[in-house]
Amino acid sequence: MIVSRREALLGRVLLVVLMAVTIVPFISLFVTALHPGGTYPQGITWPEDPQWGNFARAVEAAQMGKLLGSTLLIEVGVVPAALLFATMAGFALGQLRIRGHRVLLVLFLLGLTLPFEGVVIPLYYQVREMGLLGTRWAIVLPLLGLYMPFAVVWMRAHFATVPAELSEAARVDGAGLWQLFWRIHVPLARPALASLGILLFLWTWNQFLLAIVMVDDPTRRTMAGALGAFQGQYGTDIPLLCAGSLLILAPTLLVFFVFQRQFAAALLAGAVKG
Repeated sequence: MIVSRREALLGRVLLVVLMAVTIVPFISLFVTALHPGGTYPQGITWPEDPQWGNFARAVEAAQMGKLLGSTLLIEVGVVPAALLFATMAGFALGQLRIRGHRVLLVLFLLGLTLPFEGVVIPLYYQVREMGLLGTRWAIVLPLLGLYMPFAVVWMRAHFATVPAELSEAARVDGAGLWQLFWRIHVPLARPALASLGILLFLWTWNQFLLAIVMVDDPTRRTMAGALGAFQGQYGTDIPLLCAGSLLILAPTLLVFFVFQRQFAAALLAGAVKG
């Protein structure tokens, strides 16, 4: 398909505008974080005396060390288990075509339509009945269930595009079901697994509502969930609040920049196969 110069120029202008819309809020947060504590900066104005110490104050005030450890524990509890369950279920639905796979797929698709906010209250009472309220399990277990519809559909879409002849050839060579899964299909699914893992990591890191509903202690929440308590305590100190917000956002941005090629490759591979 030939693209005219006008269309190419319009596309570049649109990309520049979208980039500016994305970057400007981060610039505003960064500049505001450098103003003296207790002030109310107007617009994006560089301070005469940048207060770089606001970031160190935010680390100490928000107990970033404890928050980081708590968030990593929740990530370890959610992401590997979600990837394992989603890969096995996606393989069963997309490659093995087990009995009733179409009905199960419809059920998972219906799960994508459930509003997250609409299930928080039932989850709260269920977690309380289990005696897990206030623990990190109150975040880990619900997230596993809430992530499954998207994760299973994502992995099923990958396995459904793998030629059935590959599995037949492996079976002819004597491969069993587990060998077929672990040695043939899982290595081929690495791009899809990498992109799904990135998404699950970012979603878990930025989990806010579930963390503040299920856990009272801010040091047992995710980084984003603890931001609510930090905002309530230092809501009048706008520069300090902006510094804390940037510190919480920084790891997610770093993860995306490091793994952006794998994520884009998985999306392009899915587009080509589809």
